[in-house]
Amino acid sequence: MSGVTDPRLLRKAPPRPLRLSWADERFRNIIWQVLVVGAVIAVLYWLWSNTRYNLEVRRIATGWDFLWREAGLPIGESLIEYDPSMSYFRALQVGVLNTLKVAIIGIVLATILGTLLGVARLSKNWMLNKFAAAYVEIVRDLPLLLQLLFWYALLQGLPGPRQAFNPIEGVFLSNRGLKVPFFVWESAHSWALLTFVAGIAATIFYRRWARAKQYQDGEIRAIWPAALAFVIGAPLAVWAALGAPFTPDVPALRGFNFRGGIDVSPEFFALLLGLTLYTAGFIAEIVRAGIQAVSQGQWEAAEALGLPRSRVMNLIVLPQAMRVIIPPMTSQFLNITKNSSLAVAIGYQDIVSIANTTLNQTGQAIEGIAIIMLVYLTISLSISLFMNWYNKRIALVER
Repeated sequence: MSGVTDPRLLRKAPPRPLRLSWADERFRNIIWQVLVVGAVIAVLYWLWSNTRYNLEVRRIATGWDFLWREAGLPIGESLIEYDPSMSYFRALQVGVLNTLKVAIIGIVLATILGTLLGVARLSKNWMLNKFAAAYVEIVRDLPLLLQLLFWYALLQGLPGPRQAFNPIEGVFLSNRGLKVPFFVWESAHSWALLTFVAGIAATIFYRRWARAKQYQDGEIRAIWPAALAFVIGAPLAVWAALGAPFTPDVPALRGFNFRGGIDVSPEFFALLLGLTLYTAGFIAEIVRAGIQAVSQGQWEAAEALGLPRSRVMNLIVLPQAMRVIIPPMTSQFLNITKNSSLAVAIGYQDIVSIANTTLNQTGQAIEGIAIIMLVYLTISLSISLFMNWYNKRIALVER
């Protein structure tokens, strides 16, 4: 009968036994794989034995015992407690945290600035469009190292503390860096910060719940009142309940320098500024391309429904554009992290600078380079894993 498949045709062919013969394709594949793996192992063993022999001949010390010796290494800025009497391991920890500080803040600022520039590139306002286009072309065509040196030289050329620029009350910009007001950190501030993070999570869950309810009854529920209560109201309540001081520590000129507030060194400021402005140019083009990848019919259909342009961008265009934006955006996040190693050129003490000083003092060159490679590999893989997870989460699910 036509249309009926013989069930015997649906059965899988029985597996052929492996023959120990060069004529068998599977046997040849196994032999070649064994030979390739063996060759790689042999090369690695030769490199290891040759390196070990050369180090012994030149009487170069190896091992990791140097990590627990006193460093005697001064470090200008640190997120954790440190003094030169501590070990090299502690100094390297400071370097890793300094690298993470630049990378995380740079990623956030470059993403915000790049997104704004990318949207501005598509603006119907002629001046805004041309300004964004000129910025992208100029910044991307100049080497990053040159830009870092430019910003550092510009900051070093600022007047001293007595003639510092004071654009806002309590904010001073001089050749000593940027001084801004800050709170004297206490345990109450830590609890308020923890409540703030929990408030962001609660806002995300509430937003999901509101959307699920909207799908059921069609009623749109405002998100901003809950976000205001969770993200601002709750932390302020915790802050006030625990008696944290609301009075900021405002920097003031005392003698030849400022006292109080928080200090942003010229090296960190120049590095962050250069990385942010440079990477934002690339992110702007990624965002522009992602938005333009969305069909024009999506815009026209949304506008035909009477939606304002801002809601069309937020609810329809950007969610679809993100699927195009995320993969190349991951590369830019990795570039910020790896480009932060140029900090050594302007004197910012990141992991590269501290590890280089360590290997110069101890002679442990192989271990020092290995530490640098391990740190950047770990950070890069962490960023890649997170972005791949997010990319998979927003990807279209085919049925």
